[in-house]
Amino acid sequence: MRILITGGAGFIGSNIADAYLQQGHEVFIIDNLSTGKAENIGPKAKLFKADICDEGVRDIFKECRFDVVNHHAAQIDVRKSVANPVLDARVNILGSLNLLQNCIQYGVKKIIFASTGGAIYGEQEEFPATESHPTNPLSPYGAAKLSVEHYLFFYGQVYGLNSTILRYANVYGPRQAPHGEAGVVAIFAQKLLRGEQPVINGDGMQTRDFVYVGDVAKANVLALSQLSTHNSQLPTIFNIGTGKETTIKQLFKELVNSTGAGFKEKYGPHKSGEQKRSVINFTKANKILGWSPQVSLEHGIRKTVDYFRDKPVI
Repeated sequence: MRILITGGAGFIGSNIADAYLQQGHEVFIIDNLSTGKAENIGPKAKLFKADICDEGVRDIFKECRFDVVNHHAAQIDVRKSVANPVLDARVNILGSLNLLQNCIQYGVKKIIFASTGGAIYGEQEEFPATESHPTNPLSPYGAAKLSVEHYLFFYGQVYGLNSTILRYANVYGPRQAPHGEAGVVAIFAQKLLRGEQPVINGDGMQTRDFVYVGDVAKANVLALSQLSTHNSQLPTIFNIGTGKETTIKQLFKELVNSTGAGFKEKYGPHKSGEQKRSVINFTKANKILGWSPQVSLEHGIRKTVDYFRDKPVI
């Protein structure tokens, strides 16, 4: 298949691009390289340096005639979305609509959308949260992701566009940049490797569901199967996480063990608006896609630390 990955030069998108190429697909990438890096892209993928908000994206769709669009380009910093909700909406909502309009105009058969299980549910009522959990996002970032999910429902009902929504937990792994929902892994790892003291916000007992990027890439490969087996006009939503809560304090200890650094915990002020607990249930993805997380936190952290040790980020 001819697959477009928006944000394909970024952390998650580039790992998905590698997985698609290994499956023999033709991979095209749109990325404005504001946070993504061209060096993340393999030689077999074609890069278009462009912004998803630009009208010129139309020419790329017209030229390439994609079968599938895998949409990962986004403003991913939750705190930045709080500081500038308009910018967040411009990229995450209007940019997505620009893509969806082109999908309809140029015959795209399916879209895979990277949503968020870490921010879309808000303060959870059940642990781990299923896909039917109430969606009460506490940030403009989460609200924008939920908005695009609703637009996908509209495009399915009105235009018959097939879509799969993947609600990610906190993704971490090689190529991760120190921002976004799971940026704490990259931030702590890089600081420890440089011999600097990381600071834990609050008491460190807030929990997150950390899922390895290689497992996330596999979910995106399996989601392609929905193209031929799932003909519903309704979007199919899957949580992609581990179902396990890890405190930031536990994460710090795991990173200290992997880096060999001799630091003890140091605590700073609590960040206002930060969720206390976040963990999602992947049972539906396992039942329908045959997906489950394979990489343990210990192994994933070790692989991530090894990556940053070999390729320190300046």
